[in-house]
Amino acid sequence: MKLITAPTGMRRRLGTVLAALGIAVAATAVPASSAPRSTAALDPASVDRFVRDYLERTRLPGAVVAVTKGDRVVHTAGYGHTASGQAMTERTRLPVASLSKSMTALAVMQLVEAGRVDLDQPVHRYLPEFTLADRRSREITVRQVLTQTSGMADSAYPDLTRAQPHTLEEAVAAMREASLATAPGTRYRYHNPNYFVAARLVEVVSGQPFADYLSAELFGPLRMTHTASVDSTTEMPDRARGYVRAYGTVFSRPHPRWFAAGGHGVVTTADDLSQWLIAQNNQGVSADGRRIATARTIELTHTPPETPKDTDYAMGWWRNRQGDGPEQIQHNGQLLTHNSTATLLPDSGIGIAVVTNTGLIAGDDAAQISMGLVDLARGKNPEVAKPFSMTADWVLAALTLLATGLGIRGVLRARRWARHTARQAWWRTALRLLPQTLPILLLTQLASLLGLLMNRSGTLAQTTYAWPALVVCAAAGGLASTAVIIARALALARYRRRARHGAGGNGGDEPLGTRDGHRALRPA
Repeated sequence: MKLITAPTGMRRRLGTVLAALGIAVAATAVPASSAPRSTAALDPASVDRFVRDYLERTRLPGAVVAVTKGDRVVHTAGYGHTASGQAMTERTRLPVASLSKSMTALAVMQLVEAGRVDLDQPVHRYLPEFTLADRRSREITVRQVLTQTSGMADSAYPDLTRAQPHTLEEAVAAMREASLATAPGTRYRYHNPNYFVAARLVEVVSGQPFADYLSAELFGPLRMTHTASVDSTTEMPDRARGYVRAYGTVFSRPHPRWFAAGGHGVVTTADDLSQWLIAQNNQGVSADGRRIATARTIELTHTPPETPKDTDYAMGWWRNRQGDGPEQIQHNGQLLTHNSTATLLPDSGIGIAVVTNTGLIAGDDAAQISMGLVDLARGKNPEVAKPFSMTADWVLAALTLLATGLGIRGVLRARRWARHTARQAWWRTALRLLPQTLPILLLTQLASLLGLLMNRSGTLAQTTYAWPALVVCAAAGGLASTAVIIARALALARYRRRARHGAGGNGGDEPLGTRDGHRALRPA
């Protein structure tokens, strides 16, 4: 799901979900002071200390880290363990999710360099099978697909809520019924199917399967010997099993099958990621001097388009400035059970990649570790910034208890409510019950609300991975309201039935009388 309009912007907007529940989260991370360090240099010892400190304070099960500078590897390492209990090392293979997009983009750009693809020609010219229900799709250019300005979006084609394809050909064919959210080239919208299209274009133009092309033209020359692109999460190590976080702890969960080729299907190691970072910071040249792309091509993949103006997204990378600091070139990746971040610092030639085995939103660990390592790279002493959910979940827990308590109270007081409501017109009774339906509505629409905030559409089942404590809170509110509505409806029906038979609405507690010749209830 990533996912998002900037690496951290999505997470900050999630605070509005809490506002809908009656609370607000002031920030997406809660700093916790780290032990004093003797040096702020980005060296192996400092990296190890910080990452181990992070794992201890946040209960993160496992992570791998790669740090490079220029054309050399500074440090690669693994920490903690996988969901199957194996120790993490620099050679542990993990899914990097949407970090895959930068690799897909470079594969397309290699074909551009070779003169086989023109960035500003319509995709349909090279891929006639790419046909959407919206005729404007024939105008979508290769550049617009790579920069996510094609007009395709989750609002028009929610791919994660649909049956998942098995091949790139199937994935592109399934888009025939899709419409466009905006005219091509006018708006930025992060949408995984853009990169399904890009990967299928590589297959068709190169004449070989996408995974084979990446192995031959990218991973092989860069000596990324333990890296591969797979079609779905079921082909990832341990079927992409990882962890989700709730109430300050983590628990293991399997990942549902998602199609991933081109958009989020690469599996790799910290050692191999270091080679990828070097090529990105070294103008397309590997650590041992092999060139996989020209310097101009690498710069182009790092540079957002001139139009539209609302985007910092280039081709598989965001280029942005963190506050008043130097520029960063970055991308994050998110599965339900893993997340990752790759960061390039152009001013120093440093590259940082982090992959953790916790999922999106509540398991925002890769981004937090990356920010700490960027601080180290800039001579600052980093602090462990816990994922925002480690604070927000306890607020949600309090709301869950409150909702449960109010539900019990409402059920126990249903007879009293019925006595006070029985003499009112039916529509007034309905209006008094209406507020009780809001928590039910929130629960049923929770996935859609998160989708609006994240610019990604998902299901309620996927939301149980993304933010379990939020789902528990919404479920408690919905169930409590349902119980109150049912209890009040039954109590009101019994009261009125007894009134019709002259027994009194509360077993004789209130007298009955007549008004205008009809049997009526008198207030107590």
